[in-house]
Amino acid sequence: MARRKETHTRNDEGLFIKAMKTLETLVPLEFTLEAVQEGRTGKPLLQAEGRLLGTAFVWRVEEMKHFKKTDEAHLLLQRDRGTHPLLLAAGYVAPEAAARLKEAGIQFVDTAGNAFINHPPVLIWTTGKKPAEKAPLPRTGRIFRGAGLKIVFTLLCRPELAGKPYRDIAETAGVALGTAANTMAGLAERGFIVQAHKREKKLVRREELFGQWAAAYAETLRQKLLLGRFHGEREWWKGLQLDTAAAQWGGEVAAWKLTGYLKPETATLYTNRNRIAELVVANKLKKDPRGNVEILDRFWMREKERQEDDTVHPFLVYADLLAIGDQRTMETAKVIYERQLTEYFRED
Repeated sequence: MARRKETHTRNDEGLFIKAMKTLETLVPLEFTLEAVQEGRTGKPLLQAEGRLLGTAFVWRVEEMKHFKKTDEAHLLLQRDRGTHPLLLAAGYVAPEAAARLKEAGIQFVDTAGNAFINHPPVLIWTTGKKPAEKAPLPRTGRIFRGAGLKIVFTLLCRPELAGKPYRDIAETAGVALGTAANTMAGLAERGFIVQAHKREKKLVRREELFGQWAAAYAETLRQKLLLGRFHGEREWWKGLQLDTAAAQWGGEVAAWKLTGYLKPETATLYTNRNRIAELVVANKLKKDPRGNVEILDRFWMREKERQEDDTVHPFLVYADLLAIGDQRTMETAKVIYERQLTEYFRED
């Protein structure tokens, strides 16, 4: 029989408890779960203790009811940060996702009975079990759709704009004034915009906001920005000097330029709609719906200090890698986060 402490989870589902109840029908696994304070930040975390056939272990638990492919990069970032191994408790982990998590060394349990627990000499690996019923997808707020994502990207890149009039925010993000006002209200409602002092507003919890933005961008907005797919000769992009007024690298080529960490299999270019023809002709690209080159609309107002950079902002490079979503790009996204992005969140 499992031993359980009173649990204070970050949602009402109690995903870890549900998943472990399912798992204990297969193996005699004892467990407890409690909320603890992270020593460095005081942030509440879930910590579980387990015991199987005399072997004891402790996990940091991350609960995700709707586990998506774009969540895997977040788990990679969290994997090595704590004292104890990370355990994902999810509503459902599909077989292909389970294989990637196992390869990345991330333990998990889900409410369908799938699990990967690796604590030598204990090894539990079960996959392919289907959930009893498909949980409805959560409704995303307006701030994580369409123009809202453009505004959030602008604020992440230039957080000082949070204290400016809505008209300034709308002009900088290239959206309607009403859209800017509604998005700012939504951010305030969710606690990402706070009143600092007097009438000044401030963007806070930027790391959390960025994580939500990157996943939503990869899943929704990015495909709508696609201007076309093309085929380019092998490594045609190497040594190419881009006119940054015409285009900038995103995706794998940008990641390679920033880190040297992977060999690009696809090339991503962000450009303005009226410059696409010259890019295609100048680089001898051929229209191909399955091609290795994608050209996307450059949806943001370029920052003066980045106008000479031939790569887009690292925020966008990271989101591009999430959208590709294979093991090597997820690992590279982790490298970019740790080398390029953590500095943006130090004031959180």
